[in-house]
Amino acid sequence: MKQFGIRPKRDLGQNFLIDSNLLDVIARAAQLQPADVVLEVGGGLGVLSEHLAARVAHVHVVELDRSLEPALRDALDPHPNATLHLADAVKLDLAALDPAPTKVVANLPYGVAATVILRTVTELPAVTTWVAMVQKEVGERFAARAGTAAYGVPSVLAQLACDVRVLRPVSRTVFHPVPNVDSVLVGLTRRGAAPDPALRALVQQGFAHRRKALPRSLALAPGAEPGIRDRARAALQAIGRPADARAEQLAPGEWRALQEHLAP
Repeated sequence: MKQFGIRPKRDLGQNFLIDSNLLDVIARAAQLQPADVVLEVGGGLGVLSEHLAARVAHVHVVELDRSLEPALRDALDPHPNATLHLADAVKLDLAALDPAPTKVVANLPYGVAATVILRTVTELPAVTTWVAMVQKEVGERFAARAGTAAYGVPSVLAQLACDVRVLRPVSRTVFHPVPNVDSVLVGLTRRGAAPDPALRALVQQGFAHRRKALPRSLALAPGAEPGIRDRARAALQAIGRPADARAEQLAPGEWRALQEHLAP
């Protein structure tokens, strides 16, 4: 950081990984193989980037903060199999990445962690494995089970396509500056296709009013179809749920069944 005059930017959620002891833990968790193509979002100082580049066929490093380019170039220039993308990962055309990523391994910026994980699940069908450092609450939401307080839209959308686990806590001391929140290493393993746009919309509408019954929440959605409340009540009963069940009571697979029963 001194060499390149870098100061972390709080508004970008920058907490740089500085403990190299964690790198092997991440590599083992991701089961890195020489043929892997890895996407890393939030390259930071390039500590994880160069570790990945030395072990896989190709690594795509995405970094929003252009002031970090000198440090990242210094880390990546010795590795011809690394591509640096100075871009916003939330807006980047992920499908255009070449070669196509097969794994996502990253210390994700706090503010975009959930969005990046869900985007990559949806837009990168060749990705089979995710290992990411995220804020503890984010990791717990992704891995939450139906009926728990943390269970919500990210839980359902991720678990419709993947098995999700919180792998281990991550000490605050591995980052600089030391964050004010706890972090975890979260792992996802793909087991199916991502939910289609209609199913994603159904889940989001269902959770929009958590304290209301699911049929009522769907009826309150902008542009709701006439009669959707009664149809949803009937659909819930068809999948073995009470007609006034709430969104957080439905397991991921039940959302897909609900969609099928709601289909015209």
